[in-house]
Amino acid sequence: MVGRTEWPERSPGGNSTDYLMQNLWAPWRMDYILGQRRQRCIFCPEGNGEGDEERLILYRGSLSMVMMNRFPYNNGHLLVAPWKHTPTLEGLSNEELLDLMKTLRRSIAVLRKLMSPDGFNVGLNLGTVAGAGVEAHVHFHVVPRWNGDTNFMTVFADVRVVPEHLQQTYRRLLPHFAQGETA
Repeated sequence: MVGRTEWPERSPGGNSTDYLMQNLWAPWRMDYILGQRRQRCIFCPEGNGEGDEERLILYRGSLSMVMMNRFPYNNGHLLVAPWKHTPTLEGLSNEELLDLMKTLRRSIAVLRKLMSPDGFNVGLNLGTVAGAGVEAHVHFHVVPRWNGDTNFMTVFADVRVVPEHLQQTYRRLLPHFAQGETA
């Protein structure tokens, strides 16, 4: 949402000039800021008492899950996590690790089929200093990328333009996870 704010008497010499500043309003960011105080882990099965659609969960397997990132870098930004609450890959059994990797592969296949990206950023951040937003529960980020998807807003204003609404992307992806497609 873009608005304008008037700033009279902008010049330091006291000369009055009409000056309009562009404001980019992002009220949804307040959810992110306040969300840091959540009592329960976003990846754990019980969540915060919300349903799968509210939590943006696309897939619930026996050992792992896929959810959309509520604060995405790009359309289709997914989070793939084991159900087991552990901060490291070493905390997972071989069975849990294999299931997590298969779920990660499936997520990439669904995004490739539905959104036709030119590539992906796939990774995990282990520890706060490495950028982990949820340090206590290991999870992978899957970010589809397209040629030319970086724009001046990100470069100059530390602002991201995401062209499709989060709920619309959720509705487009959900049937592909619900159908049990595998890679």
